[in-house]
Amino acid sequence: MTANLLAVNAWAFEAHPEVWLLIGGIVGLGVYAVRAIGPLVVPAGQDVVTRSQKRYFVAGVILLWIAADYPMHDIAEQYLYSVHMLQHLLIAFIVPPLLLLAMPEWLARLLVLDGGITARILRVLTKPLVAGVLFNLLQVLTHWGAIVNLSSENGPFHYMVHLGVFFTALLMWFPVLGPLKEVHLSEPAKLIYLFLMSIVPTVPAGWLVFAEGVVYDAYDHDHNLWGIDPTNDQQMAGAIMKVVGGFYLWTLIAIRFFRHVAVIRREDEEKKFNRGRLTYSDVEAAFDAAGEPTRESQPR
Repeated sequence: MTANLLAVNAWAFEAHPEVWLLIGGIVGLGVYAVRAIGPLVVPAGQDVVTRSQKRYFVAGVILLWIAADYPMHDIAEQYLYSVHMLQHLLIAFIVPPLLLLAMPEWLARLLVLDGGITARILRVLTKPLVAGVLFNLLQVLTHWGAIVNLSSENGPFHYMVHLGVFFTALLMWFPVLGPLKEVHLSEPAKLIYLFLMSIVPTVPAGWLVFAEGVVYDAYDHDHNLWGIDPTNDQQMAGAIMKVVGGFYLWTLIAIRFFRHVAVIRREDEEKKFNRGRLTYSDVEAAFDAAGEPTRESQPR
C-alpha cells in the first residue's frame, strides 16, 4: 500500500455511535441538572452555574469528543501508538480537570455527600489513597502488551478501557480540583500528591523510548502512516507520555507552589502590618476587662 493511499484510508470516516451516545449523555445530564435541579436547591439570588463553569464544561466536552471520536480514535487504534498515547493524555490529564472545574458545588454535594449507596461508594473512591492507587493501577495495565494489542483489535474493549481511564482520572483529580473544598488535600499535600501521580506514568514512558524493537505487536506493521515507522512511533509515544505528560503535571505543581508561597507571604505581611495596631476588638476587650466604673472613679 502506497503512503498516499494509506494516508487517504487513515482519514476514511468511521461512525462511533457509542461515543456520540456518551457525549450526548454528558451534555444532556449537564443541561438537565442546571435547568431542572439547580433552581430547586440553589438559594434565590445565587447563580446556578457560573460563566467560567460553562466555559470549562464546553472545553471539556469538546476535547473529550476529539479524543474519543473520529479521526483520532481510528488513527490511534489502527496506525499510530503515539496518537493512542495522546488520546490517553487528553482523557486522563486534560478533560477530567476541566469537567471537575465545571461542576457546581451543589451538584457535587448531591452526588457525593447524600445518604445513598452511590454517594457512599463515591466518598470512598474519592479518598486520595484509593483514587491514586486506582488511577495508577489502570495506567500500568493500559501499557501491558496484552491490553494494548486487544484494544487495537477489539473496538468495544478499547472503548471500555477509555471509560476506565476517564473514570479513575476523575477520582484522582477530585481531591485536588473537585468542587467540594472540604475534601481537598492541603496545599502542600496537593503538591506531593500530584508529584506522586507523575511518577508511575513516566516509568513505561522511559521503557518505550529506550526499548529495543517494537514492544506491541499490534503496532509492528509495514504500513507506516505519514512515513512514521513503528520504532519512531513507539519512541514518540514514550516522549509524549514522559515529556508532555510529566511536564504538564510538574507545571501544575510549580504553579500551585508559587501561588501557595504568595499566599503565605501575603498573610505574613498582613500580620506584620497589623502588629501593634489598636483595633476595635482590642478596645472592646479593654472596656470589658475594666468593668463598670465605680462611684469614686466618676468625675464630679
